[in-house]
Amino acid sequence: MSRLRTSSGRGTASRVISGIGALFAFIEVLYILMIVLGANQGNAFFKFIQSLAEPLALFFPGLFATGNYNLDVFLNYGLAAVFWLVVTGLIARAVSRY
Repeated sequence: MSRLRTSSGRGTASRVISGIGALFAFIEVLYILMIVLGANQGNAFFKFIQSLAEPLALFFPGLFATGNYNLDVFLNYGLAAVFWLVVTGLIARAVSRY
């Protein structure tokens, strides 16, 4: 019975880690959509999402410089979103196995 509880705890931890990665990716995608669709950058909600998305993008902003601002945001922040999904997925898999 102890083993069952341990396994369940690892599964829960794995789901929490995956959920955090999905949340981080969602914030990045929301920021991309707001930029590409031309959201009012003076709006408080936009500034809030921007304040979350920029630090979560880590070192990706500026990685691609195509000359098109919208494409740059899409590539750089989109890559950050994929990064969070992949990294947290790998961590979650490792947690669930051990």
